[in-house]
Amino acid sequence: MKIKSTLLGLSALLLAGMVQAQDGWNWPADSAEEAKARELNAAYTDYMKAEQFIEATGPLNWLLMNVPELNESIYINGVTIYKGAADATADEAQKRVYQDSVMAIYDKRDQIYDNAPKWIENKAYFGYGFYKGTKEKLGDVVADFERAMELNGELSLVDLYAAYFDAVYRHNAYNKAYEPEEVLAIYDKIQVDLDKMAAEGKDVSRPKSTTETILVAMKLIDCDFIENTMGPKLAADPTNEALANQIFKYSVQYKCFSSDAFLTALELIDSKNPTYSTSQVRAMRYMQAQDYEKALPVVEKALELAENDTQRGEMQMELAKIYGNMGRKSDARNAAKTAASLSEELVKDAYTLVAQLYMNSFNDCRGGQSRAKDYSIYIAAYNAYQRAGDSQGMASARSRFPSKEELFTEGLQAGSTINTGCWIGETVTLATRD
Repeated sequence: MKIKSTLLGLSALLLAGMVQAQDGWNWPADSAEEAKARELNAAYTDYMKAEQFIEATGPLNWLLMNVPELNESIYINGVTIYKGAADATADEAQKRVYQDSVMAIYDKRDQIYDNAPKWIENKAYFGYGFYKGTKEKLGDVVADFERAMELNGELSLVDLYAAYFDAVYRHNAYNKAYEPEEVLAIYDKIQVDLDKMAAEGKDVSRPKSTTETILVAMKLIDCDFIENTMGPKLAADPTNEALANQIFKYSVQYKCFSSDAFLTALELIDSKNPTYSTSQVRAMRYMQAQDYEKALPVVEKALELAENDTQRGEMQMELAKIYGNMGRKSDARNAAKTAASLSEELVKDAYTLVAQLYMNSFNDCRGGQSRAKDYSIYIAAYNAYQRAGDSQGMASARSRFPSKEELFTEGLQAGSTINTGCWIGETVTLATRD
């Protein structure tokens, strides 16, 4: 994960505004010690201005040890000096000493001045840079990021969220620090903050992309995890909307639509805050399970929530299928025709469904007294197939038309009209199959 280049540019911004001195000097009461403190304060300041950071550590360390409450500036400048010394030395052991000193300065400043909101984000940033590869220190790094968010509400620089989540990732990889659900909760909180920043006009594309890449690299989520780990927790706490939203989000992201956990989450979300999409998908799940009694009110709700004719047409088409499977053929036909009237794209499917309803109604509608009348429903089916543009369906229906002999026997002829009767109730023009 290449986030190093993104984060390097943060140093200047994080350190902006640091001052060389503060009001409120507490010089030692002893004149000799005061003189020494003044001398060493001037010495480390001169070294710092000359960027001789290693040399500056000597006098600064004396001040930190002997007059720790001299002035807050020794802590502000101390970070600059020890960080500069760490960068200047090639000795890895000494580099770590200087890095540890940076963090110790922040801790001591916290004890004396109690103003962590001013600098805690800087400490988290430096800690990440120093310790992201150090197993024993990662918990502290994560804790500093989280303290920064707790004290200030959010991280001020969007790219720090990538560093924070990378620290979480490393802490988990090295130390098994989290349950998967905890990592997901952290990720979701980051996304909420980034979305808020985006709404304020900030560019969050880099941390968004990086945190998503990190999450994928952690390999926490798949359909089995959603079903077998998250699902039972929702079953045990069926009113947990946060968990339901999490399951729903990851089910969509990882295309786990067939799981029971997804349906349980969807039912809770759709019951609490229904939208056209949630009701539509919920209804589809019930229909896949052939639970049409459950599907019907959900489709009716989706129809109410539909925002345009395309959506209304889709739901009318689903109503037609439900009614058809429930044996409510007249209602199914009406819904299908309404769907066709709302969307030209649904005409084929709608009239194919109507034709199939007619074709499957022969046994229900057969009176047994007139073959012409009994078989006229196939003419109605033919007309519906024709409207659908289904030539194969038209041929199938035509093969069941009455014959010329059957019409002659009943004193009828092709071209005359007859009403199909039954629930179909259409007047059709007689035709023969031969």
